[in-house]
Amino acid sequence: MAEITLPQLGETVTEGTITRWFKKIGDTVAADEPLFEVSTDKVDTEVPSPIAGVLTEIRVAEGDTVAVGTVIAVVGDASSAPAPAAAAPAAVAPASAAETLTSAKVSEPVVPVVAAPVAPAPEPETRTSAKVSEPVPSHGAPSASTPSSSGSLTGVVLSPVVRKLINENGLDASRIQGTGPGGRITRDDVVAAIGRQGSAPSAAPVATASAAPAAAPRGVAPRVVAGARDEVVALSKIRQATGMHTLMSKDAIPAAFSVVEVDFANVDATRLRLKEEFKTTEGFSLTYLPFIARAVVDAIKEFPHMNSSVGESELIVHKYVDLGIAIDLDYQGLLAPVIRDADEKRLRAIAREVNDLAIRARSRHLSPIEISGGTFTITNNGSSGSVLTMPIINQPQVAILSTDAVKKKPVVIEIPGGGESIAIHPVGNLAMAWDHRAFDGAYAANFLVKVKTILETRDWSSEV
Repeated sequence: MAEITLPQLGETVTEGTITRWFKKIGDTVAADEPLFEVSTDKVDTEVPSPIAGVLTEIRVAEGDTVAVGTVIAVVGDASSAPAPAAAAPAAVAPASAAETLTSAKVSEPVVPVVAAPVAPAPEPETRTSAKVSEPVPSHGAPSASTPSSSGSLTGVVLSPVVRKLINENGLDASRIQGTGPGGRITRDDVVAAIGRQGSAPSAAPVATASAAPAAAPRGVAPRVVAGARDEVVALSKIRQATGMHTLMSKDAIPAAFSVVEVDFANVDATRLRLKEEFKTTEGFSLTYLPFIARAVVDAIKEFPHMNSSVGESELIVHKYVDLGIAIDLDYQGLLAPVIRDADEKRLRAIAREVNDLAIRARSRHLSPIEISGGTFTITNNGSSGSVLTMPIINQPQVAILSTDAVKKKPVVIEIPGGGESIAIHPVGNLAMAWDHRAFDGAYAANFLVKVKTILETRDWSSEV
């Protein structure tokens, strides 16, 4: 017998929704044959079975959302008899609601909710908002002061993730309209309800859109309640995941910031001359980004610690460059698909991969492997007009480079004979956030200067 768990589908992905099972209990499964389909905040993908055998158990139903690492199925050898179908959770009532909750395993996809005896409402207690980056608490029995859905529905099936969100936010499950299979409440339903709720039992300071917020405890943001003139927009899965990952990065990394100004006249000498031929041949425009990416991977050869991760009292230097390129998903979030072995590719090949990854990222056609495992990231804010951006490091990397807008400016140039003159050149900033644990300012600055020198002096015609 082998337990099948929900795999890690990207560095920041913590959970997934099983959208389809391709096999039913008793079916034979071949190794690497698609077993189920999963939807995460970043990708929708088919997941193959890691082993061959017979599917003997399905522990997570279609439509359920579970954490990464949860056991979702069991595959046995050909002689294994399929496990009998489990009775519906509501068919047998447990001794008490508390007993039901405390005995639930994390790996189980659903937990029955049983009505508790009606008791007088307790006095409101102060609820301290947990940081987004804190680990998910165990699913123990809620205390008398903890808002719970236990008293609101009888025999309702909720996934652990949904139950946690309902309890933490003091929601009444009976007031949430489920949109999942059979009317089941999904994670998105709860997120939408959180956005709609007017208030929750709490003595914590509350701010409204029309009033100045009261002073909040140190490290705790005041809760904001929507007013009559406000619109509530539920945060998407990808927006929540981005928030969690960036908050974790800001909390964990002593980030510093360095900037260089680059004269792109040398790049334009090649780019402008070949742009029409390039677009005709390749089908897309030749921008500054492939030139910058090529300069970055070459500069890393001289400054290898830029391409590393911080371990336990050690720096893990990667001997390859898997270059992440941050892609905007039409203002709905960001993905950073990866160009594998970018240090072995020339400019034209990099340009092709950037274009291909951007197209497939926006159409949600990337596989999990294509958005994980980067060693250095470039974010191209210049395409939106930004002239100076301080990006947040994409952990576990130690640096991220922002390519800002290239604008024509007067610059001082040297002329033959040793004189100087003023000329109008395309100029832009390269801004980099970096992890001070990995190296110091001199190392970071000299890396940027190396990138700048490559861009300003290389003969790019041979690259294109």
